[in-house]
Amino acid sequence: MTMKSSSRQIDGVTVLDLSGRITLGEGSVILRDTIRDLIGRGQKRILLNLGDVSYIDSSGIGELVSAFTTVRNQGGELKLLNLTKKVHYRH
Repeated sequence: MTMKSSSRQIDGVTVLDLSGRITLGEGSVILRDTIRDLIGRGQKRILLNLGDVSYIDSSGIGELVSAFTTVRNQGGELKLLNLTKKVHYRH
């Protein structure tokens, strides 16, 4: 299953609804390109809804970190929403 994304605006925040797998290749590229596009349009408050993401590999984790860094360096905020047990980090 390839990753799909759609976005919506709520009170000045761009909610990016992701579904599928964030893995090496297409999933990571879609995430990277989508974040860059949002930043390019001046949308710097981003919420990644991961509720329908079934799997994230190490490349996908790297892409999430890169997205966070990119947004932060542009003066924005990126937050994660609806982490499933499969992708939720526990202390």
